[in-house]
This record gives sequence, C-alpha cells and structure tokens, in this order.
Amino acid sequence: MQSIYAMHQNGSDNLEKEEKFLYYSIDAIQDLYLIMLSSLIEICKKETIFLHLSSQKHLATPQERKPNEKFIKNSIFQILAENNSLSIALENRKINNWTLNDDYILLLLDDVKQSKLYENYMYNTINTFEEDRDFIVDLFMDVIVPNEKLYEYLEDNKLTWIDDIPLVNTHIIKQLKAIKPVEEGNFRIPKLFKDNEDRDFVKDLFRKTILNEKELAKEYEDKTPNWDTDRIAEIDTIILKMAICEFLKFPSIPVKVTLNEYLELAKEYSTPKSSIFINGILDNLVKELQTSNRIQKMGRGLM
Repeated sequence: MQSIYAMHQNGSDNLEKEEKFLYYSIDAIQDLYLIMLSSLIEICKKETIFLHLSSQKHLATPQERKPNEKFIKNSIFQILAENNSLSIALENRKINNWTLNDDYILLLLDDVKQSKLYENYMYNTINTFEEDRDFIVDLFMDVIVPNEKLYEYLEDNKLTWIDDIPLVNTHIIKQLKAIKPVEEGNFRIPKLFKDNEDRDFVKDLFRKTILNEKELAKEYEDKTPNWDTDRIAEIDTIILKMAICEFLKFPSIPVKVTLNEYLELAKEYSTPKSSIFINGILDNLVKELQTSNRIQKMGRGLM
C-alpha cells in the first residue's frame, strides 16, 4: 500500500524500479525488528558494565560493591542473549547499530532506571519467570517504544521505517508475552515470507493493482453517491483498489480474509470516518460481485 502511494506521489511509471524498492522496504523491516529487539540485550549489557565498573572504584560504597543484580539477571534478557536464532540473524544482517550508536542505549537505560516500573521491580523480593517476563513486556511498551530520541534515530536511519515501527513493535510485544523458559527453546526470529509463493504474492498484488487501477476504480465509483470520488483520500482509494483486486484476481484468497485485512488497514491508516466509509463500500461491493458471479474463488469455503 505504501509503495503504491509513494509511486503516485513521485509520479513514477517505472514498475520494475518501484517493485525493487518495495522488496527493499520489506527487507528493511527485518533490520528494524532486530534493532528494536536487540536494544533489550544492549541495555542489559550496559548496565552490567556499569555495575562492574562501579564495584571496582577505589571508594566504592557497600551498595556498589554488592549491587542489586536483579535487573541484569532477568531471565528474559538471558534468553534473548543466548538465543541462537537471534544471534545468527544479527550477524547475518550485520546489525551493529547499537555498537556504533551506544549513546541511544545509554539514554534508554537512563529512562529505564528513572521509571517507576524499574523501581517497583527492583524492590520486589519475588523472583519468578512470569514476573521477569511481565516486567520486560511493560519495559518495552512503556519505556523503550515511546522514547522520542529512539524514534528520531529510527526515522533518520530509514524513512520507510516510519510506517513499519508500530507493526514491528506490536509483533515484538506479542513474542515477548508468549516467551517461555529457556529450556523450552520456543523463541524464533520470524521470516519475512513464509515461502516463495508468499513472496510472489507481494509482487503480483502490487503489479495487478497498479496495472488495473482505472478498471478497479470503476468498481466503486458509482457506489459513493454522497462522496465526490475526487475528494476521497488517496490512501482510501488505494485500499479500495487493492481489496477489489484481491476479490477479482486472486481466486485462492477467501473474501472474508480480504475484508478483514483491508478493514484493519483502513483502521490503521485512515480516519474513523474513512474506515466506516471503506467498510460500507466493500461490503456492498462484495454482495454485488457475488450476485453477478464475478467473484470466482477456488477451494472449499473460500467465499
């Protein structure tokens, strides 16, 4: 969707070039995911170094000599640091952002240690895996994700990440909530594409939507009696065209799946009014296309 929007904005008609950029943008999501996830490991490393150096001071206080190590011994930090899947991905993708820009990790660590969340965790004498996991989930959600300096760094690093940050963070939070003790070894780095068919689908949807835009637009133009089609937000028209393209040109995708996906996109990228508008158009359009037998889906239960 973002690629089609960008293509409209820059007036490009070079389909091959834009397709390459589409795959580049998707590929970059993996880097963003690894950067955000590895920030947790790096925060723990920095605090470990800090505690060690403090304990070695000539005039170290009793608290510095025997610090509270609950934070750095959090079991989720250890699971992530020792996870082969994550280590291999970081190495293969050459993710060294926090080595080159460790000042951001120090800023994050400072925010963590000033938070009420950290204070409550450190003074809680209960030590369970569930407590460790809940703390890291809350830490990521409430301290790391909202950090403005981190957001600015990511935005400056790759402009395409702006729209991907919420998606990536939501996925990481989901993974952290589901993580289990290390011996179960259930934490895995997700693949960008399930298989080659999944990768090809991205290209096919992009191409078929771009190459059939006028035809797809005609499907909803007379379904907006109270709206001037020229006044419909461009992002809304792209969502409509992509959904209609799936209805008509992708026989293996169930109608309900398409409806759910694009209604979620509308909620994420459109105004509440636009979301209701898109929902109404697609709902009426599906009924009309099914009545005229223009939606041909292969397989049981795909209608």
